Amino acid sequence: MKVREVMSREVVSVSPDMRLKELAALLTDHQISGVPVTDADGRVVGVVSEADVLMKQVGRPPSRRRPLEWIFGERDSEEMRRRVAATVGEAMTAPVVTIDADRPLREAAARMVDDKVNRLPVLEDGRLVGIVTRADLVRAYLHRDEEALRAVRDEVFRKTMWLDPDAYGIDVREGTLTLSGKVDRKSTADILDRLSGVVEGIDRVDNRLTWELDDSNIEPPSTIEPMPGAVDLTARERPRRRNR
Repeated sequence: MKVREVMSREVVSVSPDMRLKELAALLTDHQISGVPVTDADGRVVGVVSEADVLMKQVGRPPSRRRPLEWIFGERDSEEMRRRVAATVGEAMTAPVVTIDADRPLREAAARMVDDKVNRLPVLEDGRLVGIVTRADLVRAYLHRDEEALRAVRDEVFRKTMWLDPDAYGIDVREGTLTLSGKVDRKSTADILDRLSGVVEGIDRVDNRLTWELDDSNIEPPSTIEPMPGAVDLTARERPRRRNR
């Protein structure tokens, strides 16, 4: 399953010069926790979230050495910058982690975990076309078995092997595919096993298929047929052994 299949296409984005108070109102009105930040050309330059607004609410930490800390960077300068931010551009996180619309969901999940983010702006040809969140991936995971089952039935059995999927037992639960029923040959069962195993969402195949003919030890017929009446020239030309 691709990112574009689960992403939200109606994306709320903001400009870097938006005031944080306006951002707080926008997040509240749309009941969202964060938005991508885009420049005048529509390129994503950062992300800003409710956590950034809360950072502003915290303000500067009390310290007698605050002026020196600010000047000489004795504290985390990035944290200090965000605490005194007044605009989205000053508070946003950049550079931003994004993902292409045609990438698989497992890649989106890996990026969220590795970069510790809750959402990814989705790009197509460098432009913002959607946003995918952890909640989107969780919902997609719940439907993963259904999508995998449909793919095995339609793409593997019906379209590739020309078999009626209703004539077989095909079930997917938590990524495990179970196949049962009888096919004509053992090689057919093996092919179904391999093709089904590469379907997106299938982690393991429990192949219980039986067969009418075990063709695993049958050698394919030779592609070169001898000519009728052909003679073994080697045998013909070999000199006969004389009795002494």
